[in-house]
Amino acid sequence: MSVDAAVARIREETSVEPLVGLVLGSGLGALAEELDDRVEIPYGDIPGWPVSTAIGHAGTLVLGRLGDVPLACMRGRAHLYEGVGADRVAFGVRVLGRLGIGSLVVTNAAGGINVDYRPGLLVLISDHVNFQGASPLVGPNDESLGPRFPDMSDAYDAELRARARDAAARLGVEVGEGIYGAWLGPQFETPAEIRFMRAIGCDLAGMSTVPEVIAARHVGIRVLGVSVVTNMAAGVLPGKIDHQAVLGVAARAADSLTALLRELVPTLAE
Repeated sequence: MSVDAAVARIREETSVEPLVGLVLGSGLGALAEELDDRVEIPYGDIPGWPVSTAIGHAGTLVLGRLGDVPLACMRGRAHLYEGVGADRVAFGVRVLGRLGIGSLVVTNAAGGINVDYRPGLLVLISDHVNFQGASPLVGPNDESLGPRFPDMSDAYDAELRARARDAAARLGVEVGEGIYGAWLGPQFETPAEIRFMRAIGCDLAGMSTVPEVIAARHVGIRVLGVSVVTNMAAGVLPGKIDHQAVLGVAARAADSLTALLRELVPTLAE
């Protein structure tokens, strides 16, 4: 199904023309409930939009306003490990781009590789390493979306990170900064993989985000990435990783993330 068909379906439900898009990851969808004039559309009701099956992902598109800023919030996402191709994982971002967003905030739950991190810390993503073996740009290029070989040297916008740091300082919320490494999953990484990631400069480990960022930059959307450190990665600390515990930390950190986004979003529409 085409992006245009999805856009047409969404416009049947709302007249909101979003300027900012949010991808709210595992257990991080609370901000969407605060929007005024809110319209919520299940992914399954939008032609071509992949349905999210991951625990902690609501699987709905929410459009509305946060103050004066029209927003589109993806509550949950599809992942490659769900058997969805990279082009389908990125479908929602392309739809948001066609709806008119100029800035995108992508959030996720991630494992901490950097030993200075702790569970619950918010980390601004400065760059990524793609270990997923996939890209949403594989195949014939759609020139109406973007160029065949998009530059990724500024995949995560430095100015938007600066605005996020300023917003965090106003709130008294501590934020870190680091490089996100994305694996296919769904298994958590091995200690050896984490040692490898640390050796090449990664600070965070996860299973999402990269396809959406590549697609966003392909169409010229500015990107801010924010990870919630929900656990220390394998081998960093003794003990095993449990997904329910990951979701629990994400839920506890959601208040800080929501407060940061509430403070930050008005500056992203400028």
